[in-house]
Amino acid sequence: MPYEWVSDALEETWDAIIRTVRTMDPSRYSAPTSCEGWSIQDIVSHLIGFELMLSGHPVPDIEIDTPAYVKNSIGEINEKFVVERRTLAGRDVLSEFEDVAASSITRLRALPEAAWEEITWSPEGDVPYVRFMETRVLDSWIHLQDIRDALAEPQDDHGAGEEIVVNRFEAAMPYVVGRRAKAPEGSTVRLQLVGRLARVISIRVDDGRARAVDAIAEVPTVEITTPVALFWRRAAGRITAEAFLHASATDAAGSRELIRAIADGMVVMI
Repeated sequence: MPYEWVSDALEETWDAIIRTVRTMDPSRYSAPTSCEGWSIQDIVSHLIGFELMLSGHPVPDIEIDTPAYVKNSIGEINEKFVVERRTLAGRDVLSEFEDVAASSITRLRALPEAAWEEITWSPEGDVPYVRFMETRVLDSWIHLQDIRDALAEPQDDHGAGEEIVVNRFEAAMPYVVGRRAKAPEGSTVRLQLVGRLARVISIRVDDGRARAVDAIAEVPTVEITTPVALFWRRAAGRITAEAFLHASATDAAGSRELIRAIADGMVVMI
């Protein structure tokens, strides 16, 4: 089956969301999450809405007062699906998500290889469909952690979704260092991630461009050591630059100005 690892990661992540929400106290559906303005029920509604939209379902024809945290047209679409379901009982929203998730997995497992490789629209622009579905894993997995954090129930069974998330955020770091932090010519940056999926991300700025390199032999301009969980939380915008840099588990050495610029620019999740 082509690209089975993507559908497997989505199914694993959605199943974890369903299990977590099904077993929580029903009063917690309204619990606030780190997604500004959204409760646990709202996150489940958002996941439903995006899958419905991908299957051709129309965006709800309702008027909403667009909140300040909605920054673009995709955010407005998301909000309409969320608002539409705020009058429903949480258990009914979860039941709908179970049905929609099962339908989406069935559709994905039936796709031929050519469909996975076809260039299509996504919130990131036109990309191969497999890239778009990777983004669905990223979005869903981060929202799983949002729910767990809201319940104060962090888990270690992060599975295939976490690997996709960390790989995607790692790939964005040269952009963060070069374009956002505007690291000067000749700068070197080493990010040492500790824990499950530990790795060293080495970046060098040459000819005005930041590139990933195999290793940095000299003392780097900036070296940041941090747990994987703090890395993805900052890259997903779930913690502030201050919380990231001042965490007891984060150690940063080198140019203070560049360290701060990198931390400020690390949020890469749309």
